[in-house]
Amino acid sequence: MPPLEFQLTGESGEQVDAQTFRGDATLLFFGFTHCHDVCPATMAHLDSIMGELDEEARDDLQVLFVSVDPARDDPETLREYTENFGPEFVGLTGSEDQLDALTRRYRVTYGYGEKDSEGYYMVSHPSAIFAFARNGEAQLLIRQDDEREDVLSDLRRLLAQG
Repeated sequence: MPPLEFQLTGESGEQVDAQTFRGDATLLFFGFTHCHDVCPATMAHLDSIMGELDEEARDDLQVLFVSVDPARDDPETLREYTENFGPEFVGLTGSEDQLDALTRRYRVTYGYGEKDSEGYYMVSHPSAIFAFARNGEAQLLIRQDDEREDVLSDLRRLLAQG
């Protein structure tokens, strides 16, 4: 996998790039705030696992939640969503071009379903979590079905890299 690189909009409305997040180990997860199952379950699972790390380790780890639904997920919506999980969680989104560039970079796809009569639609997105070292180098891929203890062990190794 290539190193972490992007230009997106942060949950405070500012333009950010990958350099903004250098220095901490980083987990990257694609989703959207109106997701009913995968996103909240994955975010809660990560929050729970991070709760098993000591405070110093938690301070050195961040989760970037990249919304692939910018039509509904403006910075304020993202901030409200990530606040449910803790200060280590940061919401990001971008234009279609920015999101396409980032998802192509990591060879994942997303798409939009048909709108229902109330205008609601689903968004398909990857469920894997990309893990990057403090310098932005890709390290591993965390899947939904990975055992909790394995993920915790992987995160501890990632954080120990210094």
